[in-house]
Amino acid sequence: MKHALVLAVTALLLGGCATMESVKQTVGLSAPPPVRVVQVRPPPPPPDPKTQMAELETRLSVLVDQTRRKLDTKARPLQLDAELVKIARARAADMAEKNYLAHAAPNGDTSASLLMAADAQYQGLLGENLAAQHYRPESGVDPAVFAERFLATWMDSPAHRDNLTFADYDRTGVGAAVNGDTVYVALLFSTTTKANGSGQVAAFGSPQEAQAPAPLRGTAQ
Repeated sequence: MKHALVLAVTALLLGGCATMESVKQTVGLSAPPPVRVVQVRPPPPPPDPKTQMAELETRLSVLVDQTRRKLDTKARPLQLDAELVKIARARAADMAEKNYLAHAAPNGDTSASLLMAADAQYQGLLGENLAAQHYRPESGVDPAVFAERFLATWMDSPAHRDNLTFADYDRTGVGAAVNGDTVYVALLFSTTTKANGSGQVAAFGSPQEAQAPAPLRGTAQ
């Protein structure tokens, strides 16, 4: 009989506990569910655009070469020329430093005069395309995107397009530089004729007007 009473009381206590927990949940006294805290980190800042100029130069040189040969199967493949790269970089850096976009620097230097200073015996046809693009510091510079934009700018200009697609060019050099919120690019083309140069420089509106080989000549503005 005592054992039955103990069991009955135990059952009653357990039932009472269950009833109280139900009441707590009903009136909102039970412990709230754990709160998940998510830490939101700001995205990392874009790379310094100055560190991306070499990649931009490479992407642009490849893109230009591919575009030429798509438009004209007879266009000669372009090879990077160390001297042209050096001059193109010097021209881009000068434009960035002095904030201008022109085929002649404030001191009168041009790609043609720089090439003649480096190699007085050069004879051939030299072409130059220039361009500049602004960018937002918070977005940085995407070399692939900017290469496409520079190419589109030149392709939309008949003179620059003619210069870029001239089939006889087989050497090239690309220079890119940045200052403030602007990227400057100089793209050079040349033929390989290189003997008994006269040291004379003549400017033509397009490479078709000049026709290589001839004494060193600057082309499309």
